[in-house]
Amino acid sequence: MLRGLSIKNFALIEELQVSFDSGLTTITGETGAGKSLLLGALGLLLGKRADLSNVKDNTTKCFIEGVFDIAKYDLKAFFKTEDLDYEDETIIRREILPSGKSRAFINDSPVTLQSLSSLGIKLIDIHSQHQTLEVTTNDFQFEVLDALAGADREIESYKRGLKLLKEKEKEVGILINNHEDFTKEYDYNSFLFNELEEAKLIQGELEGLEERYETLNNIEEIQERLSGSVSIISSEEIGISDQLNTIKTHLSKIGSYSGSLKELSERINSIYIELDDINISLQNELENLEADPKQLVEIGNRLELIHNLQVKHSVSTIDELITIKDTLQEKVAQTESLTEDIEQLKNEIVTIQKQLDEVALRIHDKRSKALPKLIVELQDILKSLGMPNATFKASLVLEGKYFSNGKEVLEFLFSANKGGNYGTLKKVASGGELSRIMIAIKAILSRYTQLPTIIFDEIDTGVSGEIAHKMADLMLGMSKNLQVFSITHLPQIAANGQSHYKVYKEDINTTTVTRLKLLNEEERVLEIAEMIGGKDISDSALTHAKSLLLN
Repeated sequence: MLRGLSIKNFALIEELQVSFDSGLTTITGETGAGKSLLLGALGLLLGKRADLSNVKDNTTKCFIEGVFDIAKYDLKAFFKTEDLDYEDETIIRREILPSGKSRAFINDSPVTLQSLSSLGIKLIDIHSQHQTLEVTTNDFQFEVLDALAGADREIESYKRGLKLLKEKEKEVGILINNHEDFTKEYDYNSFLFNELEEAKLIQGELEGLEERYETLNNIEEIQERLSGSVSIISSEEIGISDQLNTIKTHLSKIGSYSGSLKELSERINSIYIELDDINISLQNELENLEADPKQLVEIGNRLELIHNLQVKHSVSTIDELITIKDTLQEKVAQTESLTEDIEQLKNEIVTIQKQLDEVALRIHDKRSKALPKLIVELQDILKSLGMPNATFKASLVLEGKYFSNGKEVLEFLFSANKGGNYGTLKKVASGGELSRIMIAIKAILSRYTQLPTIIFDEIDTGVSGEIAHKMADLMLGMSKNLQVFSITHLPQIAANGQSHYKVYKEDINTTTVTRLKLLNEEERVLEIAEMIGGKDISDSALTHAKSLLLN
């Protein structure tokens, strides 16, 4: 509930600070006194966009702050989701800077207008004449019916199931589209994959193949040159080995004469040993060489296959070909498994639909039982509000389609007169009738659910006499369960307020400002008397005013 409101530098309001109690608070004042300014300030506090033209002095900051007792509203989850500090007494602040920039705060934490608006609708419900059209909407009618039906748990369960169903349907739709796309490429991908798979590619094999191919392809030259090299080393008398041996013998005999000669002797000896080892290796290479035309052809074919695959796939290594093969394998496997995945998802969807149908049926049963009760309560209240012949006809039909809150279509028909034709509220109910229907619905809702603070903005326009008394009683009854504000021109309603504020204008030097004053008992008598008889207050108006306050 709204505990306090502070306004500074907003329109005609220079500065205003006011505290509110629970129960029914009435607000009166002449037309144009500034009652709409209070609603405008509250609107900003609840998330409406700011307009610099609403600032009284655009050289200083506009400031609006509301203190709310939210202990009964079960809003801790909202504060957690929004990452805000929760307080039973929550403060909402709105600022409009001279630059035109607007800022919003909840418990001193900056928030977006979206967050502010999301919280605002949970705190204050403002109803004016033009807003009574809400009662004609199917969503609102379901909201009222569900409050009486007590199907909150089932509806939440249904909504979770419907969300899951939509997710699964979206998922299966994507898979079906992918299946169509993949199927078009399946044959080609399978061909490419099989071609690479049959090639049995091995990482690093290309270098070995190329080396082996070069050896076999040039074997005669290799043999000739290896044989010649062995001959040069090993030939008797003129061979390098024989000559080195002679040098080694000469130096070994004089090596003991000096250090340098000894070193030369050792070096020649090392060369001789290395040459002998090379000679053995050359002979081994020569012995291992064998022409193999068949293998040469096979390796040539293998190299050609690899080369063709590299050209085909625009790569230069076997590793890249293997990567392409793995990717193709995944695509082929994915296409082959998509049908199975789609079938599995379809089965899941059928299961979810069965569960949804069961929950929807339970919701339907509860709504069907609550609907006659709602109609009877509405008709009884409307009779007391001067609509004795107002009747409703309603039907609740289960459909095959999944709607946001169930599987039903609700038809809510109204007739204001005996023997009159029934029609939808939007078509057959007048503005005054809609206002009374709305207040009747809010009165019913206040008994079944925790509503936010309600502000009725001249919703009683066009009502008078005994009906005004009944409407006042209705508001007073509602105020036992929630905080109710009524901005009114009716003395009967003003007198029923447990707190009564007057909005008025006051001229200060060259400036007109709007004030809000809590009236004492004597001031209430005068205000209500003026509402009854005008500025010239008669004795009868005073007597009538006092009698209204005593009731």
